[in-house]
Amino acid sequence: MTYSVAPAAISAAGTAGAARVVGAASAARVVGAARIIGVSLGHATLSEADHWIGSLSPAPVLACTHLVAAPFPHVAISLLTALSYANSDGLDAAAQAAASGQFGRAVRFPGVERLTGELTVSEILQRSSISRVEVLGSGLADRDTVVDTGDFVRPQFRGGELVLVTTPAAGGRLIPFERRDPTPCCADH
Repeated sequence: MTYSVAPAAISAAGTAGAARVVGAASAARVVGAARIIGVSLGHATLSEADHWIGSLSPAPVLACTHLVAAPFPHVAISLLTALSYANSDGLDAAAQAAASGQFGRAVRFPGVERLTGELTVSEILQRSSISRVEVLGSGLADRDTVVDTGDFVRPQFRGGELVLVTTPAAGGRLIPFERRDPTPCCADH
């Protein structure tokens, strides 16, 4: 799998010290140059996987979540990192599937910390490793359109690129399709 990440971002991962890991994962160990690894700890929800990713120190250069079906439905994770993590018992195949997957949902990626508040599509592309901003069902977003990030940006990893999918919002703005606190389907009935 190839990620569109600048070489400088990869070298920033370096061979930093051991990571602080919480939950079911065992302590990480430094193993050398940054590479793609899969981790499967049996997270039941995207939120649980996001929280685990957020607890990693140092943070991975890139972290994506992947929905896997075997041996049971759960969220596996792919990381671009110099560290190594242990999988939960029986979940090695799910971890391998995440590491070799062509599609995912990016949680950590170069520039994510600079995508806060309201930004134009052009600013998003300049400040991060996101390659394209699309409007759901309408194609590419205009570079001058303002996106209210809600301080929560989860682009899709597709074929080696990060693509932020948005939807129209009030005032001619866009918002990311995935929201931090989505309204549950059929919430009003």
